[in-house]
Amino acid sequence: MQRFLLPYLPRIDGIRRAIYTLTMLAETDLLAALRRYWGYDSFRPLQQRIVQSLLGGRDTCVVMPTGGGKSLCYQLPAAMLPGKTVVVISPLIALMQDQVAQLAQMGIEGALLNSSLTGAEKASVIRGAREGRYRLLYVSPERLAQEDTISWLEKVPIGLFAIDEAHCISEWGHEFRPDYRQLSRLRKHFPTCPIAAFTASATQRVRHDIIDQLQLRDPDKYIASFHRPNLRYIVKQCDARTQPDLLVTALRKHAGSSVIVYSPTIARVEETIDFLEEKGIAAIGYHGKMDTASRRQNQERWMSDEVRVLVGTVAFGLGINKAAVRAVIHLSLPKSIEQYYQEAGRAGRDGDPADCLLLWQKRDTALLVHFIKEMTDPAEQKRAWQRYDEIRSFVEPQKCRHHEICTHFGETPKWKSCSACDSCSGEPDWLAKPAEAPELGRGKPVKRADGAADVDPELREYLREWRRTTAKGSGLPAFVVMHDTSLDELCRVHPKSLPELRRVSGFGERKTELYGQQILDVLKHFRGGARTTETPKKSTKQAEETMRLLAKGHTFDEIAKIRGRQASTVISMVADLVERGKLEFQSGWVDHPRRVMIEEACIRLGVERLRTLKDALPPEITFDEIRLVAARLRRQQSQAPAPKDR
Repeated sequence: MQRFLLPYLPRIDGIRRAIYTLTMLAETDLLAALRRYWGYDSFRPLQQRIVQSLLGGRDTCVVMPTGGGKSLCYQLPAAMLPGKTVVVISPLIALMQDQVAQLAQMGIEGALLNSSLTGAEKASVIRGAREGRYRLLYVSPERLAQEDTISWLEKVPIGLFAIDEAHCISEWGHEFRPDYRQLSRLRKHFPTCPIAAFTASATQRVRHDIIDQLQLRDPDKYIASFHRPNLRYIVKQCDARTQPDLLVTALRKHAGSSVIVYSPTIARVEETIDFLEEKGIAAIGYHGKMDTASRRQNQERWMSDEVRVLVGTVAFGLGINKAAVRAVIHLSLPKSIEQYYQEAGRAGRDGDPADCLLLWQKRDTALLVHFIKEMTDPAEQKRAWQRYDEIRSFVEPQKCRHHEICTHFGETPKWKSCSACDSCSGEPDWLAKPAEAPELGRGKPVKRADGAADVDPELREYLREWRRTTAKGSGLPAFVVMHDTSLDELCRVHPKSLPELRRVSGFGERKTELYGQQILDVLKHFRGGARTTETPKKSTKQAEETMRLLAKGHTFDEIAKIRGRQASTVISMVADLVERGKLEFQSGWVDHPRRVMIEEACIRLGVERLRTLKDALPPEITFDEIRLVAARLRRQQSQAPAPKDR
């Protein structure tokens, strides 16, 4: 073998030297490109090595926690590959739009191709891609699965493929999507093109499946640590009566900070928002039944700190690029550890301390079991049972939460306990105390974990107001104009010239050109005494609004449409008002024969468990009707005189 290779050794050695020279050149140029486009002076862990692998034409598998900077790993090579296009497969339209907008702010040309475009717009993007106009082209997996896509992609000067949310290709993953299976065609049609897979949450089994499905060839593997020491995991079992108070306590503990609250259903999202408003806490919602414009508007209001608390279903979060989230609160048991890790990991992406609070109820397990039993595919059901057993084990109090998460993903920590979870350090004092502080709705001074000086809340709010106005005028999300971390650094540095501004993290050449002088003027005005004049808007109490609309003769469906809610959410609020004696039950809400049947069932079975009543009544009687009648009976029982002692 050696004799056969002997004539070729000089050539092989030359190739090695060329690769070495290119690697060193890339290493020299990488920091310059990072500073030029992103305005950063250094890489996060693993980023530089990943970028070098991609520039070297290597297949790559990357597992990096939420907030680790995965997108930069394929965007920077795109900026450094002249005449080439990086094709990014992404499942989220909103994420594509935001990333293309961010690239434009950095002077990097990108485009997207998905169902949000008109026919003419799609044709224009395809034509531009063939001409090599874009450094990055974002394509949905559904679009890639279409018959004609491969044929025109073969005419695009592709540098590499980047697969985002790659765990979706694996049936062992917690978010398997059949359209991702079509990505296995890439190796067949583009045999010489490097493929890079990126995910934030993949176990060893899922990682192996990703590599097999995408047919990655001897890939470079980069697995970041799953340990997030700045996150404090708190798991508390509660019930339907105690959970709302615990939620209020947690939100008031984090008053003035950005918080995500995950709710299990659309109805619970809306009920929670209304409940919080009654408590004086402003919150907005996000779920799949909202129209696209409303979802986008609410997301932007939260991203720009106009409203601090966002209550959403699992539909919210993928691709959300907000670093300063101080708490993520779950109101039900997630279906898997992967799901919980991904959602909880949206807290503390700036590296500062953040709380991840899981408030679960025993009934959550019954709901998960119900969905598992409805599965018809035996293999899918088996995987679901495994995930169920794992999440049930995770919420048990005796084990370190951080250690459990790391070992679940195949990492073996040298430590057995931490100082950042309730199992190791106990339940925090604030969770046991009743909430007293009102929701202020405005920022408060923040002491960073790195010991930097406190940020002036008035200056921060003044800059945020400029950012909101600028973003709105440009039709952009606020974080695209400027990240929270950059905004806070501006508050500490107070630059007085463009060269000083360029030294602020996040200000590359293009962004400084776009906004530099405006920001210097804003800081100058603030030093001269200018302050934001906006005051928090006092929202209408939803309960009062509902009662007013009922008094005017509106139906539940009409009220739901007026308030932008589901009808079941309105009925749930009405039932609560009836039970509390704030509203009289109206006979027209439930037909007389049905009301009689429900009342008889309540006398026999009690009024506490609606599921028991529903199972005992004819199927045409709805939960909403049972809820209203049961609320009326509970009110009557609470007013009944206590029996006298004999």
